[in-house]
Amino acid sequence: MPANGKKADSAGNVGKTQPALNFANRLITSIPHGRRGKHNLIIANILADLDRLDMETAILVPLDSMNGEKMENVRSALNRATRQKKISVSTSTDDKYFYIWRTAAKI
Repeated sequence: MPANGKKADSAGNVGKTQPALNFANRLITSIPHGRRGKHNLIIANILADLDRLDMETAILVPLDSMNGEKMENVRSALNRATRQKKISVSTSTDDKYFYIWRTAAKI
């Protein structure tokens, strides 16, 4: 507290009133720091299955089990997740299935 007994704000201004904030606020430590997109569940399931299978086996995800999500969007989400985890995968699709398999890391 300054010598005059008045409180100083965070900018060091003494005795000046600040206008009210426009939005609510929260401590940064209480805010989640990660993105949990809408494809999180299917991507987590695919990655869990990839960890358990050998390199010669592909995962077959039925296209009709994607709950209306476009296969392209799921493929993009999978690409982001595998790049983040440094896992090399390939994908393919036909009329019924979305295929995913691990590949050797690119050099």
